[in-house]
Amino acid sequence: MTGRGTADPSVLGSQEYMLIAVLSGFLASLIAPWVHRLFPGLSGWIFALVPPASAAFFAAAAASVAGGTTVGESYLWTPSLGLNLSFYLDGLSLLFSLLILGTGMLVLIYSSAYLKGHRQLGRFYAFILLFMSSMLGLVLADNMLSLFVFWELTSFSSFLLIGFDHERPAARKGALQALLVTGSGGLALLAAFLLLGEAGGSMEISALLNQGEAIRSHQLYLPILLLMLAGAFTKSAQFPFHFWLPSAMEAPAPVSAYLHSATMVKAGIYLLARMSPVLGGSEAWHYLVTGAGGATMLTGALLAVFQTDLKRMLAYSTVSGLGTLTLLLGLHTESAAKAALVFLLVHALYKGALFLTAGIIDHETGTRDLARLGGLCRVMPVVALASVAAALSMAGLPPMIGFIGKELLYETTMRAPYAAPLITGAGVLANVLMVAVAAAAGVGPFFGRKNELVHEKSPVPVSLWLGPMVLSGLGLAIGLAPDGVAAFIISPALAAIRAEPAVVELSLWHGVNPVFLLGLFTVICGAGVYAVRPSLLQAALPWKRIAGWGPSRWYDLALDGLQGLAKLQTRLLQSGYLRYYLMTVLGTAFLLVVYTLAGKDGLKVEVGWPDALFHEWLIAVLILLAALFAVTSNSRLACVAALGVVGYGVALVYILFGAPDLAMTQFC
Repeated sequence: MTGRGTADPSVLGSQEYMLIAVLSGFLASLIAPWVHRLFPGLSGWIFALVPPASAAFFAAAAASVAGGTTVGESYLWTPSLGLNLSFYLDGLSLLFSLLILGTGMLVLIYSSAYLKGHRQLGRFYAFILLFMSSMLGLVLADNMLSLFVFWELTSFSSFLLIGFDHERPAARKGALQALLVTGSGGLALLAAFLLLGEAGGSMEISALLNQGEAIRSHQLYLPILLLMLAGAFTKSAQFPFHFWLPSAMEAPAPVSAYLHSATMVKAGIYLLARMSPVLGGSEAWHYLVTGAGGATMLTGALLAVFQTDLKRMLAYSTVSGLGTLTLLLGLHTESAAKAALVFLLVHALYKGALFLTAGIIDHETGTRDLARLGGLCRVMPVVALASVAAALSMAGLPPMIGFIGKELLYETTMRAPYAAPLITGAGVLANVLMVAVAAAAGVGPFFGRKNELVHEKSPVPVSLWLGPMVLSGLGLAIGLAPDGVAAFIISPALAAIRAEPAVVELSLWHGVNPVFLLGLFTVICGAGVYAVRPSLLQAALPWKRIAGWGPSRWYDLALDGLQGLAKLQTRLLQSGYLRYYLMTVLGTAFLLVVYTLAGKDGLKVEVGWPDALFHEWLIAVLILLAALFAVTSNSRLACVAALGVVGYGVALVYILFGAPDLAMTQFC
């Protein structure tokens, strides 16, 4: 494989730094079990050095990318098929790369304590590093086919991670459900990439970014868009494919924090943002993307409020957050793209912290039932501080970065190019419910009555609380001083989505204005919903049976139907009898020949009855009946006898038509 790098060595230090960054994680994944066996107490911290080592390259590139420079690397793989291992770094891929590597480092440290003593911890490290490298390759890939390879690797590695505790049926079911849903979307995505390559004349994304107008007017545009959205919606749990994400909560807490807050579920969002200059802006894009995002946002928020399991509540709130991101990208305006990028960062920080704190609570108390949790701040004050800070960001309260994100969201929806009142109303309703969820998931477990499940004990290890504390602290630090992130992260990412230079300025306070008042109204209403939430849970009990007929139930029915069809097909095609296999093969070949002849010149059949004598007809019928009996009889002896009748019948034909020598040969 030969390579061609276009990176600037004076800035980045290497022409092949992106390839090295991706491959380093794969290499670490290969040796992870052996390293853990040699250093069982330090392996998590050792592997936690891999992400920052890779992130150093991207940090060095940040200033250059912020100045408008894009960096590319290309390595020939199968040029005749348009398949190259090419990488492309701009503001959008830089943002995702830093999220993937930064969160990955914290999750590896967290896992060393959360899964301490687990007999398969080395295997877990291998899986998480495999996923990290696959996700990094996905957001850096420039060639659409190589992006698809990394896309499928994330599905495969997430299957291994969700089903890590494979002894439990629920974990196996959740892993299979995630794989089937996202894998089906992956097949649609592959078809979209092939059609897009045909329409655009290139498989390189960077070559297609400036062809948006031509592609949107192409006759293949609508099929490309529908297939692309199928891939993105299944990956990012958009309605009606949202059901796999809560089922994936059977995974260990580090997996939920990594895959289902900052990385895997954001892959579909990344795809929409990356393809926005190429496919976005059309009427179909507006209706499909905005509609799916709005439905997902409201569905996730509504279902989250009624959950009593802490992780499932966070899972449904993640669904709502993903819907918000999709809705913003569907609006396809500069302000919407800016709001989406800021909220992407906001969501990754607070949701990662909340998932990690949920894992700590489960680890220390043995339960995730919110009805049994309370007063934990007395025994884990540091964790409580991190959780409350993350909840404040989720609720959109100052001085957290979530406050900036919520104001940008409302500012964007109020200026939406169409249906602004409807979209703003949906956003307010979803955020009201999210305030209630933030209080229930991030604040409730630590205050109120003391939990009898936790007694005074040794403090929570640093490796457990470090992750949520860092993520929550970043949310606070960026909220207080957002200028650096705006200049070096958000601005170049916005320029990548809009395919034009962009400058973003963020600030915590804009004064008392309609957006601020709307946010204040949201918080007050959210607090009210939290106050009456116990009554809402009681009122919702009679509706649980109806709720069971959602998309998840239809998935189960479809899977059962598929298995039934497979059994029927097996009974028909795999009977165990050679004669049926031959009949199937010969019959198929015959039909293909007939189809070919009919398609070429038209099938012309002329039937003429030969002038045959009665005994000749009798012999012919006897041969046909004996042959039919031979291939349908269950008795081998009867089958041999029937074949003998066929043979003697053929010999009689030879005699009747003057070929006694052939008849003698047949008799012998």
